[in-house]
Order: sequence, then C-alpha cells, then structure tokens
Amino acid sequence: MIPADLQVNCELFRDCLSGPLVQKLVVDHTSSGKLKHKRRKRAPKNVDHELESTANETPAEELAEFIDYIANDLFSSFPSDVQSLSYAKTQNDPRSRERFSDPLSTAVIDQILATISPSIAESFEAYNLLDSEADLPRFLIPVFQEYVNAATAAPPVWSNTRASACEICERDWIPLTYHHLIPKQIHAKAIKRGWHEEWRLNSVAWLCRACHSFVHRIASNEELAKDCWSVDKLMEREDVVAWANWVRRVRWKAR
Repeated sequence: MIPADLQVNCELFRDCLSGPLVQKLVVDHTSSGKLKHKRRKRAPKNVDHELESTANETPAEELAEFIDYIANDLFSSFPSDVQSLSYAKTQNDPRSRERFSDPLSTAVIDQILATISPSIAESFEAYNLLDSEADLPRFLIPVFQEYVNAATAAPPVWSNTRASACEICERDWIPLTYHHLIPKQIHAKAIKRGWHEEWRLNSVAWLCRACHSFVHRIASNEELAKDCWSVDKLMEREDVVAWANWVRRVRWKAR
C-alpha cells in the first residue's frame, strides 16, 4: 500500500513506465489480442488469478492492470529519497540537487536497481518483455531518468496556467478571473510559519467572478492560505461542492 503522501509520485512513475511498457506489449502481443505470460514463480496473491480471468475484460483493461501492478511493485522498492522527490526538495537541499541531476550518476542508478525484487525481472520475462534478466537495467534506466526529471521539474509559471473553464463550477462560456490561492497579504506569514514553500506562493486558480467572490466569502485570507491552497483542497469542502452544483446551472438568457 502506497502512503497517501507518496501517491502522486507513484502515479507519476506509473505514467513514465507506461509508455515503454505499452509500446513493447502492444507491439509484441497485438496479434493474439491478449497479453501472453507464463505463471510467475513469485507472483503476489491473486495477481495471476486476476490476470488469467480475463473473460469479461478487454485487452486494454488487462494491460492497465499489469502496468499498475508493476509500477506499484517497483515504486514500493525505491529508496525513500527517490519516492519523495520534489522540486522543493532539490531546491532546498544541495546534496539532493546534485544527486538527482540529469543525467543520473551510475551510483544512483545502481542504488535504485539494487532495491528491485527478483520477482520484477521474472514478471518482465514472463510477459516476454526481456530476453533475460540482464536486460532489465537497460529497460528501466530511461524510465528512472524520466521520473526524476518530472518529479523535480520546476512548477509552471502560474500566469501561463489559464484554464478554459472555471475550475470550480466548470462553466466554459463565462469570463474568468485570476484567484491567488495563497492570498498575497499572507505570503510573509505563510513562509514564516512554514505553511508553504516560497515557490508555491503565486499559485493561482482561474475562477468566474461568482465563484471567486464565493471563495472569499467562505474563508478568511489566513484560512485560504492554510486550508484551501489548491483547487482540490477547495473542492473537498461540502459548501464549495454544493455551490458549484448550484451555480453551474445559472446561465444568461440569449438577448
């Protein structure tokens, strides 16, 4: 089970792994319409049974299940500093910045590879993804590099993240405004009290005027900075969800 605070990075790693896996699996197995595999020696409980019970699954569903299993197994084995990589971490820790620079050093790659369970190589061989276990590093190293680059990438310039619809009510035909998720008046306090890293302070959401006004009515600037600093955090509130469900039905009549 991946801890909640590492779930985003685990999903990011799965995305990085899925590209080369899909390419190999689809190219190698489209003629049969199903993934071919031999029974693994060290398969986790129920995985073989689930993968073999595909009568009611499409090949795409089976492929997604296999990728999810491999990604979670690999990510769970990584050293903790690889699992928790972030832009903030590499900016605040010179050693991390050097350790995870592009390209990854042989020492870092060897350390990651050393943590991988033998069952992973067996799974790759069982699905004819590798000719031998010795080919596993060559397959995984580009995936590791892509994951590290993505996890440590600088955040976007917030002003360039303009959405095509209000990020609360989802109305796409109404003018949008620029909402500072962490109000500017609170920036100094947010840094002093350790609520946010400096690079996050100018994050924004694109909201229609009605939703923008509503957000400022339901919470003080300090509450917004501490508890509602992302659209996802806002949408965890029942009052925001109820408001969004109501206001999205409000449409202007054509003149």
